[in-house]
Amino acid sequence: MPIELKSLPTRPGVYLFKDATGEVIYVGKAKSLRARVRSYFHGGSDGSAKTLELVERTASLDHIVVGSEAEALILEANLIKAHRPRFNIQLRDDKRYPYIKVTLAEPFPRVYVTRRVVDDGSRYFGPYTRVGAMRQALQVIKRLYTVRSCTYDLPREAPERPCLDYHIGRCRAPCVGLHSLAEYREMIDEIIRVLGGEVEVVQSRVRGQMQHAAESLDFERAAHLRDVLNGLKTLAQLQRVQRVGGGDLDVVGLARDRALACGVILRVRRGVLLGMETQRFRKIAEEEDAALLSALAGRFYLGHGQHGNTDLPREVLVPATFEDRSLLERVLSRSAARTVRIRVPQRGEKRQLIDLANENARHRLEEQVVAAWGGADRSDPDAALYELQERLALKVVPRLIVCFDVSHTQGTETVASAVTFENGEPKRAEYRHMRIQGDWGNDDFRSMAEAVSRYFRRRLEEHKPIPDLTVIDGGKGQIGAARRALQDLQIRDVNMIALAKREEEIYLSDSGAPLRWGPSSRALHLLQRIRNEAHRFAITYNRKLRRRRTIRSELGEIPGIGPQRQRALLQRFGSVRGIREAQPDEVAQVPGFSTVLANRVLEYLGR
Repeated sequence: MPIELKSLPTRPGVYLFKDATGEVIYVGKAKSLRARVRSYFHGGSDGSAKTLELVERTASLDHIVVGSEAEALILEANLIKAHRPRFNIQLRDDKRYPYIKVTLAEPFPRVYVTRRVVDDGSRYFGPYTRVGAMRQALQVIKRLYTVRSCTYDLPREAPERPCLDYHIGRCRAPCVGLHSLAEYREMIDEIIRVLGGEVEVVQSRVRGQMQHAAESLDFERAAHLRDVLNGLKTLAQLQRVQRVGGGDLDVVGLARDRALACGVILRVRRGVLLGMETQRFRKIAEEEDAALLSALAGRFYLGHGQHGNTDLPREVLVPATFEDRSLLERVLSRSAARTVRIRVPQRGEKRQLIDLANENARHRLEEQVVAAWGGADRSDPDAALYELQERLALKVVPRLIVCFDVSHTQGTETVASAVTFENGEPKRAEYRHMRIQGDWGNDDFRSMAEAVSRYFRRRLEEHKPIPDLTVIDGGKGQIGAARRALQDLQIRDVNMIALAKREEEIYLSDSGAPLRWGPSSRALHLLQRIRNEAHRFAITYNRKLRRRRTIRSELGEIPGIGPQRQRALLQRFGSVRGIREAQPDEVAQVPGFSTVLANRVLEYLGR
């Protein structure tokens, strides 16, 4: 390297490795720049293939000295975001969900929807994954409050006369001094409380105003307030559905499927789940989960200040500890001007929130996995089958192929799939899925053995042909378990391989070196396509079982409405929408209901 390692300072800072073209290929931080950088070249690093390749490609080095390790952490996040170096863990934002933005830095703030979040002193609510709910919330705000919609830089810029919004009652014209600064800011404070989940407080005030307007025979005003009240009821109902408890928290979840991973951050304020941020990882084959958590948390809160620090929670819950946890705690506490704790809960309500975040991360990862399927080369399936026969030294062309996969949710809802391909194309009539009957928990090997055993036993009982090739999604352990299951059934001469996702290695048995075929191999593309289809089919079934277990009817939130009464209502009206559209006397006629209980149900459902 052109630079002398001895000349590096021992102070905190950030180092940038560059290749021969001058492109930044890695950014790191250090408490002591000299000690950290020397470790890469003098055997003190982890010795992984990725690190060895990094050192080999490095042609020059830059460094930036800062005042503290905390400043180095912030600068590292910003530089990674700016340069996106190939050897750093790569994060990719999910599609940008909208936020509601309140421009608090302006004397007369505005309230509007945005998909860009910048550190400009504004308050952001979201992201809203349910765009319809966000639009509905904003519509309620616009009808209830006279927030300006103009873009004047008030009070520096101002028109000579109010615009049409003033004349139709949508704005009280702060631009010409008809709405005082103090009253306007008081209105904005109330809007923030509503968007933050305190709808009930405002509901009682609007109800009183509506009653007063009706008593004063101001029926137009009363009708307007009635519509606003209905909107607030809907908004309160949406927030009740998302009420998860826990106070003011950010909850980090992580899910991983070999070389793919997804992280989410749930934003909980006053016990209400207001939004979720999703980040997807790339190039993580050799990375530990702790490194993924560190990258996710560090770049979410620090990179370019993208998310601002106006709404930092008092606690950030993470599923496991990571290297920069205490350092990030100090940085966030300083930014928030109060203590921010990063905790790893082990039990209780907060552990349940971690499980909820992990579950959401799994859903997002499954969507990513499922969306990626179907990209393999499907041209000329015969050529792929002949190549398979040649590479695997099979006696016959593998016209009939079955592939097994196992899927579970932390050891529960364990399922298996068996998908069949005939002449290189799916034969969906032969697809099978099954719930694993044994209580194996996380033991994928025993679950795979059960699935293979049940499938082949049924093939024999129904006198159906044995597939020409059996593919197992997994590695040595899975194929070993599958072969033992066939031995117990006294089934011999079954052509079987295992395809491991991480390196796309092909195992012929549970001993011996795996086969590795080039990325242009048609046979490998076909195997990947079959394996991916089995994975998709298993995930779909697992998700279906999970949905049955976790989805709860809106009716379950109503006091006094137990499972028996819920069933009676749904049998009578067919759906929650049917109940909402029913008359009170119709609900009261359902067995087990009275007029009081019928009114309670309809009031809760927003009638």
